[in-house]
Amino acid sequence: MNTEQFKNPMHGVTLESVVVKLVEHYGWDELANRIKINCFKNDPSVKSSLKFLRKTPWAREQVEQLYLSTFAAQTEVRKS
Repeated sequence: MNTEQFKNPMHGVTLESVVVKLVEHYGWDELANRIKINCFKNDPSVKSSLKFLRKTPWAREQVEQLYLSTFAAQTEVRKS
């Protein structure tokens, strides 16, 4: 097993599951407040967000960082 991937907390987590979980936790309005991107503000949907995030590395990075900071405790529990 690649030890680099083992240490990566995002390994095995799809972008879609990240977006869905953040929307369930924060809702679109709060997500748009936390990360200033139009796909969260104007007529948001998971599909449009995924399309944008897959093309825009800086935005994807922000979404992944919010996911990790929000659900870090749960991620650690799963590894134990």
